[in-house]
Amino acid sequence: MRPEQKEVLQKALKREENGDIREKILILLLLNDGKTQKDIADFVGCSVNQVSFWCVHGDPDNLESLRDERMKGNHRKATKAVTSKP
Repeated sequence: MRPEQKEVLQKALKREENGDIREKILILLLLNDGKTQKDIADFVGCSVNQVSFWCVHGDPDNLESLRDERMKGNHRKATKAVTSKP
C-alpha cells in the first residue's frame, strides 16, 4: 500500500460513521502493517473468512468497494401501516 493510500484510509477511519466500513478499513490498515489474517480476525472480532474476503476485495483507492449491496438498498421494516391497504 502506498503512503497516500494509507493516509486516505486513516482519515476515512476517523470520519466514517458506519461501523462496518470502519471495520473493513481497519482490516486493510492492519494487513498493511504486516499482521496475519488470523491476528486481524482475533483483534477485530470477526472470522478469518471475512478478513480474507476484504483483503482481496477491498480497494484502498476506492472506498466505495467497502460497501456491500445490503447498504445500498431501500429496506423498510414491515409494519401495519406499510402492509395495510386502504
